[in-house]
Amino acid sequence: MSLRRTFAAALLAAATTLSTMGVAPAQDAQRGAALAEPCAQCHGANGRSQMPDIPSLAGQPADFITIQMILMREGLRQVPAMTQFAVGKSDQDIQDIAAWFATLPPGPPDDRRPLDRALFAAGQALSGPRHCATCHVSDYGGRAQIPRVAAQREDYLLHALTQYRDGLRAGPDTQMNGAVQGLSDADLVALAHYLSHKD
Repeated sequence: MSLRRTFAAALLAAATTLSTMGVAPAQDAQRGAALAEPCAQCHGANGRSQMPDIPSLAGQPADFITIQMILMREGLRQVPAMTQFAVGKSDQDIQDIAAWFATLPPGPPDDRRPLDRALFAAGQALSGPRHCATCHVSDYGGRAQIPRVAAQREDYLLHALTQYRDGLRAGPDTQMNGAVQGLSDADLVALAHYLSHKD
């Protein structure tokens, strides 16, 4: 089975989980807070990562976190550091954790790189023709299964964008790969800087 079809199947399974959970017990963010305590080691006590290359989760759409954790739990997204935290979690556990992070106020990490106006403008100019706001919405806050990228860690954004461009990472479809195809390293640096400074 192709990588695209595998991810599509996983997304369908995750969407089925989300829809069936609609008639099951509601998400419990407070229970999720307790389950998410180990997550703070890397993703930050307030969901704002202070560790290089580790994404912030505060304010991420709950559906996005749920699907990503299911992909990791099922071994369809390989993130070795996350394996021990995702494997063995029930669907309810994952949804509660996701609900907790979704309640946290988003914002930049304390160690955010100072704004470079020229770099910001270059990234902003790239974002329009690449239609970034079409999926991530106009404030880049994300929606449903689409992640929040506003005020995300710049180093993490650059890493993710580079992996998408170089074909080392794929989402449930190939839209992200296509969106960054042909961009230079300098382009990706500018785009990551722009998004990280969108508050």
